[in-house]
Amino acid sequence: MEFSSENTWMDLEQEETEGKQVIVGVCAMEKKTLSKPMKEILTRLEEFEYIKTCIFTEKVILEEPVEKWPLCDCLISFHSKGFPLEKSITYANLRKPLVINNLESQFAIQDRREVYRILSTAGIDLPRHAVLDRDLPPEETNFEEQDDSVVVNGVVFNKPFVEKPVDAEDHNIIIYYPASAGGGSQRLFRKIGSRSSVYSPESNVRRAGSFIYEDFMATDGTDVKVYTVGPDYAHAEARKSPALDGKVERNSEGKEVRYPVILSNKEKLIARKVCMAFNQTVCGFDLLRANGRSCVCDVNGFSFVKNSRKYYDDCSNILGNMILRELAPTLHIPWTIPFQLDDPPIVPTTVGKMMELRCVVAVVRHGDRTPKQKMKLEVKHPMFFDLFKRMNGYKVNHVKLKKPKHLQEVLDIARFLITEIEKGGSSNEVIEEKKSKLDQVRYILEMYGHFSGINRKVQLKYQPKGRPKSTSSEEEALKEPSLLLVLKWGGELTPTGRVQAEELGKVFRCMYPGGQDLLIGGVPAHETQVDRYTRAASLPNGEYAGTQGLGLLRLHSTYRHDLKIYASDEGRVQMTAAAFAKGLLALEGELTPILVQMVKSANTNGLLDNDCDSSKYQTLTRVKAKLHEMLQRDHEFSQEDEELLNPCNKISIAKALRFIRNPVKCCGYVYDLIQELNVLIPQIQEENGGKQVLYHAETWDLMARRWGKLEKDFLPKTGVYDISKIPDIYDCIKYDVEHNRSVLENTDAWKVVVELYTNVQNLADVVIPQEYGMTRAEKLTIAQGICTPLLKKIKADLQRNIEDGEEKCEEEEDTVHRLNPRYSSGVSSPGRHVRTRLYFTSESHIHSLLTVLTHGGLVDGQDEQWRRAMEYVSLVSE
Repeated sequence: MEFSSENTWMDLEQEETEGKQVIVGVCAMEKKTLSKPMKEILTRLEEFEYIKTCIFTEKVILEEPVEKWPLCDCLISFHSKGFPLEKSITYANLRKPLVINNLESQFAIQDRREVYRILSTAGIDLPRHAVLDRDLPPEETNFEEQDDSVVVNGVVFNKPFVEKPVDAEDHNIIIYYPASAGGGSQRLFRKIGSRSSVYSPESNVRRAGSFIYEDFMATDGTDVKVYTVGPDYAHAEARKSPALDGKVERNSEGKEVRYPVILSNKEKLIARKVCMAFNQTVCGFDLLRANGRSCVCDVNGFSFVKNSRKYYDDCSNILGNMILRELAPTLHIPWTIPFQLDDPPIVPTTVGKMMELRCVVAVVRHGDRTPKQKMKLEVKHPMFFDLFKRMNGYKVNHVKLKKPKHLQEVLDIARFLITEIEKGGSSNEVIEEKKSKLDQVRYILEMYGHFSGINRKVQLKYQPKGRPKSTSSEEEALKEPSLLLVLKWGGELTPTGRVQAEELGKVFRCMYPGGQDLLIGGVPAHETQVDRYTRAASLPNGEYAGTQGLGLLRLHSTYRHDLKIYASDEGRVQMTAAAFAKGLLALEGELTPILVQMVKSANTNGLLDNDCDSSKYQTLTRVKAKLHEMLQRDHEFSQEDEELLNPCNKISIAKALRFIRNPVKCCGYVYDLIQELNVLIPQIQEENGGKQVLYHAETWDLMARRWGKLEKDFLPKTGVYDISKIPDIYDCIKYDVEHNRSVLENTDAWKVVVELYTNVQNLADVVIPQEYGMTRAEKLTIAQGICTPLLKKIKADLQRNIEDGEEKCEEEEDTVHRLNPRYSSGVSSPGRHVRTRLYFTSESHIHSLLTVLTHGGLVDGQDEQWRRAMEYVSLVSE
């Protein structure tokens, strides 16, 4: 009996809360309330269990007294043409709902003078401007017009300048051009069909009405529209500037073409200031970006982004949570705040403590590339010396030629010399060797039929005494000066490399908090309150490209993500960075605009490029010599050899040494396999009638040359295997196994290729890492030479987070009136964000960075997480 009475008491309480809902009233003109974005957002708001929306009809707004307007707990109301703003203010004062966009400020937004005054007071950058107010008595205004300028109250504006009516509802803005550019003016207006402006030959300014005059800012033909939802979120889109040619770019659905852009930290702060200065939670404004400055030139008040699903989700979510956070406690609604973006991003650690993620630093090597190839040739012809001199070569004793014009010159000289040799008919073998090399130079430079976009470069180095002798025993004969021509090609990012980078970016995105399907604390998504966020993350085709890793995309649009991407100036590295950014931020389209906007070139300070300082070079050459000498001994590795070759006991190297056993025999076997492959390549080529195209448009001839050159270089005339060629052989075989598999798989060559790969991989596992030092001291000396600038930069990145951590919450004094402090947890400080710094570079930086982390004594050996990481590094082979 007692039980049942308790149950009825439970039911009663449930009934009490069940009927409670926050009513959100929407009071605006029908054109706005029935628009697609408004419908999208209200539909999503309705998905909140405790929110019900109510749209006031235009008839009620215009004809009924405010006492008869529907009741609501929260009011979204905004001005547009014909809207009775006074009336809605009266309603708000009468019913006292929670007002989302302050109504009184909306009067200010209708007057450009007021807008500029408020922006100025808030300390926001504006274009230089002056107001000509013709409502004032004539003696108080001072205005004169000259041919190419106007003077407004003593301030001179040279053309090009902009003339804007003070009434913000009047969109007839005119830009006046200087005579030097052809004069005339561009008249802007509200979009009509596919036009937003028209050019006019009229060069004189308007004489009736009040205007603001301001400097015209050149912005490369785009302007940025920013849409805030509260002070901590903004979505930005760029569109073609209407001043450009007045033609509106439209997509297949007839919508204006816009693309989302990323705001800098300064711009995020501007958005925050605009939102707060005008008291408009939902607020649109225009940004002009010109020469490093971002200025606000217009504030439009309440406006939504058109057709961006992500924005609709974010906007409704932020508004819904904002409304419930404010009103749930007063209405006794049992609503708890979900894990949300404005909370600090929390990550579980191995120790079981929950910690806040503050900084992510990643150093990434470029993706899959074509084999890097180079050849050297000593040249003495005056034509080369002439080119060297013109390129200012004598100053630093070497020149780099990358531009098509210069490469064309080298090609012309090579063609000329080949015909000369052919005419001469001399049988001198030196000349014969030269001819075959010149042929190769010509062939490589003629490859692809053009120079653009393909990685090729020529270096000319000055040798005052001719070619340095290979051994010291030869007497120092004085020879005439010569130039060493070094031709490098290959090493471009392959299509596979692009895909790799983009996929890696997507995976990387999922490491951020809220990025996995399991939410914080390991609760499966479906057991938590199913709101749009978790659902989007768990649906296979959710609302985002690539769907997973929403945590980061959210962080990014709520400005809590400060992202910078640096790349060295090599094409393959830059393209890898752009493709990675595309995957990371779920961007679409071509890589070029992403590269231009997102990737900073860090070649200025040796941060990611290989300008290793010379003291380290000595260590580097000494280590290589020692390593090569040890791998040229014809006997099985003894215990002592293994200790000498692997003093730091790296697991992957120990495994490789056990496989190799006798280095010379292993090299001999590799050499035989290469010879075998070189016999087979022409046979396969003939069987296929030479028709089959290899990966990345490589011809069979090129492949044959690639392997022919390796065979020749690996065993030079000295009869001793050249260990420095191991990385190149590994590079080539790995490339062929991966990319030319379909061609080679069903031929006799496949067995050879696989066997070659296995053997060379083990040799490479020893040679490549150990070329960067064998003992701890050598490793650290070489590594410091290569990556000191990068280490300093990473240290600074991490340091910044400690310093940022001591901020106080800006809005603390605002929380006084809130009933329940638990609901104000969304007010984490806006300075609190995750910094992500991505550095894209080449292999040498990765090796040296790992060296410093492994052997630099950063963490004492007791730390469990560190120990596991180190073991992993030791296991991973080349």
